[in-house]
Amino acid sequence: MKDQKQMKKEHVLITGASSGIGLEIAKKFASIGFSLVLVARRERILKKVAQSLISEYGVNIDYFSADLEMPSTPNEIYDFCHSKEYFVSILVNNAGYALPDTFHKTPMEAEEKFLRVLGISVIALSKLFIKDMIKAKKGKIMMISSVAAFAPPSSIQILYGPIKTFINRFSEGLNLSYNSYGINSTSVCPGYTITNFHTASGVQAEMDRVPSFMKKEAYRIAEEAVEATLKGDRECVPTKTYKVIVFLLKLLPHWLFPLFSKRLAPGRYDKK
Repeated sequence: MKDQKQMKKEHVLITGASSGIGLEIAKKFASIGFSLVLVARRERILKKVAQSLISEYGVNIDYFSADLEMPSTPNEIYDFCHSKEYFVSILVNNAGYALPDTFHKTPMEAEEKFLRVLGISVIALSKLFIKDMIKAKKGKIMMISSVAAFAPPSSIQILYGPIKTFINRFSEGLNLSYNSYGINSTSVCPGYTITNFHTASGVQAEMDRVPSFMKKEAYRIAEEAVEATLKGDRECVPTKTYKVIVFLLKLLPHWLFPLFSKRLAPGRYDKK
């Protein structure tokens, strides 16, 4: 009876779960039968998403409205789960956005918030929930990274690629440190994905210039991401298109990449 009760308390926690890749990941886990804790800023939308998933899949869904730009948010999320006696057996660090302006025009405050959401909050949430995973001797962490982690530095969104490179290396470090405890971390590296990410981040013009064959549906990313995480894969590059691109990125000298990327990744290597 105790084991059954514990299983009922196991949850997948997903940040940035109200739209885009995060929402599709929530749908995929729900379709398999997992209980979920959805985290995002917009409570009204979170509530609608939760009700929709409960109606469609009949699983347990809870949600917590929070802004990861705030330093206290990771602890608040953890305390919420602890108060409900939820064991987060799968943590999905998905929340993110892009900065639309050039580096010298972006206020330092905006850069700090950006780093907090895409970097520091990922560290904080992983640090908090991994302690419970160690006690349970099992757990999985999904890191939503990007193909940008493998590409040379670009002239737009200067910090985005380096942060995603860090996420990949952080994920590798977690595996080295905690695989022996039954804990796996999977870095998921999608390419251009059709979501509201670019519009919300003010970089839709860049997305509009990308060739159609490079734009992938969010549900495809989610399907491969969830499958790879449940299998315990260390890295997942969704879709064959981007598997080939990442393979080439690892082989080609960095100076050569901008020559053919003007059509595949418009604007990334234009001089500002």
